[in-house]
Amino acid sequence: MNSDNSADSILDRVLVMEMVRVTEAAAVAAADLVGRGDEKAADAAAVEAMRKCFDTLYIDGTVVIGEGERDEAPMLYIGEKVGGAPGKGPKIDIALDPLEGTTITAKAGPNALAVLAAAEKGCLLNAPDVYMDKIAVGPGYPEDVISLEKSVTENVEAVAAAKGVEPKDIIVCVLDRPRHAELIAELRGIGCGVVLIGDGDVAGVIATTDQDTTIDIYMGSGGAPEGVLAAAALRCVGGQFNGRLLFRNDDERKRAAKWGIEDLDRIYKLHDLAKGDCIFAATGVTDGSLLDGVKRIRRPNGERIMTTESVVMRASSGTVRWVKGEHRI
Repeated sequence: MNSDNSADSILDRVLVMEMVRVTEAAAVAAADLVGRGDEKAADAAAVEAMRKCFDTLYIDGTVVIGEGERDEAPMLYIGEKVGGAPGKGPKIDIALDPLEGTTITAKAGPNALAVLAAAEKGCLLNAPDVYMDKIAVGPGYPEDVISLEKSVTENVEAVAAAKGVEPKDIIVCVLDRPRHAELIAELRGIGCGVVLIGDGDVAGVIATTDQDTTIDIYMGSGGAPEGVLAAAALRCVGGQFNGRLLFRNDDERKRAAKWGIEDLDRIYKLHDLAKGDCIFAATGVTDGSLLDGVKRIRRPNGERIMTTESVVMRASSGTVRWVKGEHRI
C-alpha cells in the first residue's frame, strides 16, 4: 500500500490539505445563509466559493459528479474542467457536493456539509443523478457481511452475529422518507434501534465508521452521486458498501446509458465506486454527528473570526486528519 509520500500517486500530501481549503470555502459561504429559508441561494453561494478555490490549485481537474449536467447547472456541472493548470497539472477526477443538505441549511438543521472526493483519472464512478439503494457498515467486519442480495433482516442478523450481539442491539441509520416506511417497520419489527435523519446521507454513511455515533448500519435509498462520495470516504477508513441504481422512468435509464452504464441491475461494491488512491474532504456547515458547523466569534479586542471543523482522509495511507480553522472576517 502506498504511503503519503509515494511517487506512485499523483495525489501528494500538499493536495490533500488543499482539498480542505476548498470545502472550507464552500462551508463558510453557505454559513451566511443558514436558517434563511433559501435553499437555492445557499447552494449557489457554496458552488461559487468552491469553484473559485479550485481555480487556485495546480491541477487539471474534471468534475465527474457535480451539480447536474451542463444544461442544468451554471457551474460545477458534470464534465466541467476545474483547476488552475489545465493541460499541465495532475489529471484528477472530482466528485463534489458543495452543500450536502440544502434543506438542512435553509432550516438550520443538523449535518449540513460541504463535501468532495478526488481521485486519479478514471477511479470514480460516473454515477448518473438518479436514486441508489444503499447499505453500508464501518470497518472491522468479515468480507461481504452485508449485501443488497440479502433481506433487511438477514443483513441485520449478519452484522449482529459478527459483533457478537443480538439483532435488537443493532442501530440502523435511515433517511426519514415515506418511501422507507416498510424498511423502518421491518427494522423495528426485529427490535432494531432506528436513527432517522432528515437529510445528508453522506454523513449517515460515514457515521457507521465512528463508534461514538453508535450507528452500526446505514440502509435505504438516496442520491447515487452521494453514494460515490460516501464510498470514497469508506475507501479511506475502511468499511463496506453496496449500491444499486434505481430508475423511475425511461429518461433516467437513458441518462445512465449516456454515462456508459449498461447493466442497470448491477450491485456496486466499494471498489466499483471509488478505487485507487483517493482523497475525501468535508467541512461542517451546521453542527452534526460528524463535524461542528461554522461559528462566528467576536474576540474581546473586537476581532471577528469564523471557525470551521473539517475532516480529510486519504485511501493510500489510511490517514484521517481533523482540521480546525480560523478565518478572519
